[in-house]
Amino acid sequence: MNGRELVRSVKVLGSAQALRAVGAAWRRRRTDARALPPRGPERARTPGPVWAAIPRPGGGIVRFDRAELRLSVAAAGIVFWSWDGAAELPSYALAGEVPAPDPRAVLEPDTDGGWRVVSKRVTVAVSRHGAVEVRTPGGVVLRRDLPPRWWEPVSGEAGKAGRYGRYGRYGETRPEEAGRSEEDGGFSPGGVAAGGTASHGTVPDRVTPDRAASGGSARWMQRSEVPADARFFGLGGRASGPRLRDGTYRLWNTDPGTFSPGDDPLYITMPVQLVVADAGTHLAFYDNSWDGRVVLAQGAEGAGSGHDRPGTSELRMDGGPLRCWVLVGTPARVLHGWSALTGAPALPPSWALGPQHARWGFGSEREVRRVVDGYRDRGLALSALHLDIDHYDGHRVFTVDRERFPDLPGLAAELRERGVRLVSIVDPAVKAEPGNPVYESGRAAGAFVRDGRGREVRGVVWPGTCVYPDFTDPKARTWWGALYEERLAQGFSGIWHDMNEPVSFTAFGDRTLPRSARHRLEGRGGDHREAHNVYGLAMARAGYEGLCRLRPKERPFLFSRSGWAGMQRYGGTWSGDVATGWPGLRASLALVLGLGLCGVPYSGPDIGGFDGSPSPELFLRWYQLGAWLPLFRTHAAIDAGRREPWEFGPEVLEHARVALAERERLLPYFVTLSRLARTTGAPYARPVWWGTPQDRALRDCEDAFLLGDALLVAPVLTAGTDRRTVRLPRGRWYDTATGRAYEGPGGVLLDAPLSRVPVLARAGAVIPVRGENGESEDGKGGEGGAGPVLEVWAPAAGRTGGGLVVRDAGDGWAPERIERYRSRLVDGRVVVERMTEDGAVEPDLRVRIRGLEAGGTGGSD
Repeated sequence: MNGRELVRSVKVLGSAQALRAVGAAWRRRRTDARALPPRGPERARTPGPVWAAIPRPGGGIVRFDRAELRLSVAAAGIVFWSWDGAAELPSYALAGEVPAPDPRAVLEPDTDGGWRVVSKRVTVAVSRHGAVEVRTPGGVVLRRDLPPRWWEPVSGEAGKAGRYGRYGRYGETRPEEAGRSEEDGGFSPGGVAAGGTASHGTVPDRVTPDRAASGGSARWMQRSEVPADARFFGLGGRASGPRLRDGTYRLWNTDPGTFSPGDDPLYITMPVQLVVADAGTHLAFYDNSWDGRVVLAQGAEGAGSGHDRPGTSELRMDGGPLRCWVLVGTPARVLHGWSALTGAPALPPSWALGPQHARWGFGSEREVRRVVDGYRDRGLALSALHLDIDHYDGHRVFTVDRERFPDLPGLAAELRERGVRLVSIVDPAVKAEPGNPVYESGRAAGAFVRDGRGREVRGVVWPGTCVYPDFTDPKARTWWGALYEERLAQGFSGIWHDMNEPVSFTAFGDRTLPRSARHRLEGRGGDHREAHNVYGLAMARAGYEGLCRLRPKERPFLFSRSGWAGMQRYGGTWSGDVATGWPGLRASLALVLGLGLCGVPYSGPDIGGFDGSPSPELFLRWYQLGAWLPLFRTHAAIDAGRREPWEFGPEVLEHARVALAERERLLPYFVTLSRLARTTGAPYARPVWWGTPQDRALRDCEDAFLLGDALLVAPVLTAGTDRRTVRLPRGRWYDTATGRAYEGPGGVLLDAPLSRVPVLARAGAVIPVRGENGESEDGKGGEGGAGPVLEVWAPAAGRTGGGLVVRDAGDGWAPERIERYRSRLVDGRVVVERMTEDGAVEPDLRVRIRGLEAGGTGGSD
C-alpha cells in the first residue's frame, strides 16, 4: 500500500484499519521468513550437448547431457515443448484435452547434429546444444529460444559430487563415450532408431513425478530472439501498450492503486507474447504461474550490408516448469488457435453490451433511483447499474445494508421493469468473525487458505480482518459458487469480482497473501508463489460455474479485475483504477487492445477515470472512446467527482447523447462481434494492423483501432484536439460522418470536433444496425421477429465486400447462426446477397446503402 492508498484507507475506514494494515505487513514478513528460508548456494545448469533422441507421434524426446526436451507438433501447427519432463497438464490455462500430435510430423536429424520436426504449417528445429527454433514452412525463423539456464539449490553430497553427468538427473552413471547404437534403441546424433522407439534400461522416459508436477524449486531463465523488425504485444494488461517497449515487465498480479501508463505490473499479467514481424505472426505462451520478469528489447535492421540485431525477450521465473506453447499464422489464425487451446470466451448477455453506470458510494436506494431517473428524464439509454461495496453491511460480502437498502429485491424488480439490471460487486475476502454466516460455513467446509501450520491465513481488507477462500480447491469453489444464490435472491443480474489479486492491505511490501500460504492446487498442493497469479482466474471459475448451476437457462454475466491465461472462459475484465487524466485515457485503450490479443475480448475502462474529477473535455473524449469498446461503463471512487454525463454541462451532455445513440444503433453489430469472439477468438477491438500485419507503419499505430473488420475508430487522446491524423490500412475507407472516401494505405487528416471522433467504414462492409425505434424499418426480420437493418458501404469498383451477421437469440444458450453476406457494385448499383449452401439469395432484412453519395475520394500520405 503506497502512501496515497494508506491515506484513503484512513479516510474511508478510519485509523484502526490503517493500524491493522501495519500489523498485517509485519505478520506476512514474519510468516514468510519462517516458512520460506533464504536460498542457499545454487548451481547453474544448461542442457549441454545432445546425445540421443526418441521419436514419438508428432515429435519426440531429445536428450542432452544435463536436461531433456520433449517436443510435440499438433495437426493445426500448434507447437509444445517442455524441459525436464514437464507435461501439458495440469494447467490452469488450458481448457481441456491437449491437441493431438500430428502423426505425419516426425522427429528427424537436422544439420550440425541437431533435430527437427517438419509439419505442414511449421518447422521446429532443435540445435545440438538445446536451442529451439520455430520456422515458417519456407524456413524463415520466427522465434529462437536459446538453451535455457536453471539455478538449482545445492545441498549435501549431491552438491559436492557434481550431480549432473549424462544421466546425472536420474542419479545414473554416464555411459562410455563409445556410445550408443541403433541396437540400444536410441539415436546417436547421426543415427535413427529402428522402429522409432528407445529402451534405456533403468533410465526413465520422464522426470520423477514430484519434479514434473511442481517444476522443482529451481529458478530459470529463457532468452529468445525474434526478427529484427518484430514488435512485441501482450503480457496481459499493460498500461504502456499495446506495443510493448524496451523494458522490464513483471509477471505478478498486483493492485497498484490508481495507475497511469508508467505503472507496472497491474491486475492481470500473463506470460503470453504476440510477436508480429514481416516473416509472420506468432504467439508464445510459457505455461508457468510463478512470479517472473520479462525483459524486452526491440531489434534493429542493419543498414546496407550491416548485420541485423534481433529483438530479444528474456524471461526469468522464480520456479515452476519450463514449458512453452507456440502458435503461428495470421493474427486471426493465431487467436483462433489460442481460443481453441485455452477455451472460447464466455458470451455476455446482450444487455451487457449496452451502456452501464457504476459508482463506489451510491449510498442508498434513493440515490440509485435518482441516477436512473436522471438517465431516463434526459432520454439516455442505460442497461445496467452497478452497486459497489458500500451497499454491503459493514463491507461484508454477501450481505446488504438494510438501512440504506431496505428492499433491494424490490428495487431490482422496479429497475428491471424499466430496462435496467443491477450488477453486484463481490470481493473474495470474508470477514473473520464468529457468527458471520459466510465465515462459519466456509470454516465448516474447510474452504479457506491456511499456512504451513494449518492455521487460517488472515489479511486486512475493507471489512477488517479477513480470511480468503482457496479457489484452487474444487470443494471450496463449489461452496463459494452456491453463495451466489443470495445475490440472485437480491435481484442482481450480474457480478463483478474485485480485489481478487488477491489483496491484503499492508503498510509496506506486497499487498497480498504470504508467499508461504498453502493452497490445494487441485489436490497437488503448493504455496502462494504458484497460486497467486491464478487466484482471480479460479475465483471467476467458481462464480461462473455457480451461476450456471443456479440459473442454468441464463448466460452468466461476470467480469473480474484479476485473472490469468484462460480467464476468458468465465467472463471479461475492466481496466481497474485507472488515474483520471489524459495519460489514463490513453492507457484505457492500451489495456483493451492488449488484453484482446491475449484472448480476453470483453473489457473496458472506468470512463472518466477512477479518481479525481475530469474536465468536461476529458470526460467527453473518454465517453466517446468507451462507446466503441465492448464494456461501456462509467465508474469512480467514493471521493471522486460525479460521472453522470449531465454533470459536465449541456454541451457535453448533447455530445455524449450522440455517442450513446450511436452505441445503441450499433448493438446488433456488437452482438455479432460477441458471437464471433466466441467462435473464432477474434477480439471486438483489434489493432489497425490486424488484417495487414506486414504493414510496419500500422504496427506502430496505437491511437486507433478496428472494431471488427468493418469499422476503424480514431479516438481523441490529447487535449484541445479538433483534427487528427489517422493511418489507414489498405483499401477504401469512408468517413461515416461526411461520407467522403479515402484510399489506404497511408495517413489522412480528419476533423475531430468536440461533438464526435473520426470513425471510418471499410468499403464493401455489411454492418447490422438498429433501424428507427430500434427495430427493422420494414418489419422484415426473419426468425425471432424484428431483425436488424443491413448498413452496406459501397464497395470500390471491381471489388467485392461483405460481412457476417449473428442475430440476437436472447440471453440463453441457443447456438449462434452465422449469416454471410456479400456486396458488389454492378452498373453503379450496390447488390447485396446472402450466401447460403444453395447459393446467393436475397436478404430477408432491409438494406441501407451508404457511400454512393461520396463526392470523390480523398488521398492519403
